[in-house]
Amino acid sequence: MKAVGYFVEGARRAGAKRSIGDQNQAFLDFCTRQGFEVSATFLDTDAPGQPGFRQMLQFLQRDDRGFTVVVVDSLGVLGNDLGQAAMKLLTIENCGVQVLLANNGREAAREMVTAWADRGDGTPVSEKVRSAMRRKAVRGEVLGRPPYGYRVGPRRRLELVPEEAVVVRYIFRLYLQEGMGIRKIAGQLNEEKVLTRRGGRWSMVTVRDLLRNRSYLGTYQRFGVKVPGSHSALVSADDFRLVQERLQTHHGGQRERTVTPFLLSGLVFCGRCGNKMIGVSRRQRWTTKDGVARAAAYRYYQCESRTNQNACNYNTQRTAELEAKLREALAEDAPAVSRVRRAGNVDSYLLDVMGQVDKVEARMKRTRRQVEELVGDAAHGHISVERMRSLGGGLAREQEGLAAELALARERLLAQQSEAERRRHLQDLQKRLAREWDGLEFNELQAGLRELIDRVEVDGPEMKLFLRL
Repeated sequence: MKAVGYFVEGARRAGAKRSIGDQNQAFLDFCTRQGFEVSATFLDTDAPGQPGFRQMLQFLQRDDRGFTVVVVDSLGVLGNDLGQAAMKLLTIENCGVQVLLANNGREAAREMVTAWADRGDGTPVSEKVRSAMRRKAVRGEVLGRPPYGYRVGPRRRLELVPEEAVVVRYIFRLYLQEGMGIRKIAGQLNEEKVLTRRGGRWSMVTVRDLLRNRSYLGTYQRFGVKVPGSHSALVSADDFRLVQERLQTHHGGQRERTVTPFLLSGLVFCGRCGNKMIGVSRRQRWTTKDGVARAAAYRYYQCESRTNQNACNYNTQRTAELEAKLREALAEDAPAVSRVRRAGNVDSYLLDVMGQVDKVEARMKRTRRQVEELVGDAAHGHISVERMRSLGGGLAREQEGLAAELALARERLLAQQSEAERRRHLQDLQKRLAREWDGLEFNELQAGLRELIDRVEVDGPEMKLFLRL
């Protein structure tokens, strides 16, 4: 069996700093005792980005690494606090390898769970807060925003909002008794000038989520706690069950769905109503006159007002045709591009990117809190260590993706250091996208288009392209 050593300058074991030499000697002693073959070692200092850790992950993802374990001197090598260490540990183990401690050979995951159980106060996740929220949920007290149709009463219980309750019952009746689909229901509510709680228009998503909300049965559910009869019901159990069965049938039961993203999501707008065009996929099956079964998939951009709110006219663009037209527009010389206009909204783009950085950082913090909660649940026996690893692996993958997204957003900010540099950068980017369109990875191509293009307006065969140049 092979062993990989990972060292971090200044990492602590039992409160004492350990030099790289000490960590390396402990690693070699471990390999001698256990009969492991030294495969590779990786080192991180105080340099930003943890290059040693990144190099180790790349090594662990190689097909020829063989049966390998990662050995660290202590949990302190993985992070200065248990939350950080947990995320790093799960990221390593997500590569299909186990992390062991050099001094005692124990699994780092189990050692971490033990340390978490013994950690005391001042930890990243407060069990007192979680317990208090669970106790409130058991009493049926509202945590967070109440669902449409209810408000928070004096005793923190849900109570009816009469004018909203009428709308909830109306939506269930339209869906169950009159057989209307969720898109048509959204359209009818909008035609009748019925507004959402925030004063907006109804969409397929808001109608669907309302029909799925079990709060309308009079049951309050939060933190895995169910409190039947905690408030007034707006729909009977039989009607709610029939609605769920119809929703499930409409969406094909347990059919696996393969979600393929759309390249121009967020960039294309309807030239008629100004709303976004969203990606739509349709699959059709039919039988020819000769009895041969056929199937085809269609992808196109359609006005969101039409799709989700049953408003606007029928404005649909085939995906391949619109993307090809956009590529041709980018490849043309500036004088020949009659419909390419300057957006003149550079500041909004910078604010956009800065907002994106903030959002990604917030999502990374949220993912880390979820990892901490998993380790806390394992420490208190609510889940097994194996279950913690299984669930935590998905969170670790998500965190890695967010880290890459954050790095890309920060690179875009650096590219906007001056107006002249910004213009040269965007001009070079336009030429590169047009030239290398087919050879670029989807994520790289989409990120480049979002950086270069302010918006694309389409109305039938007409296309207006607004660049950030």
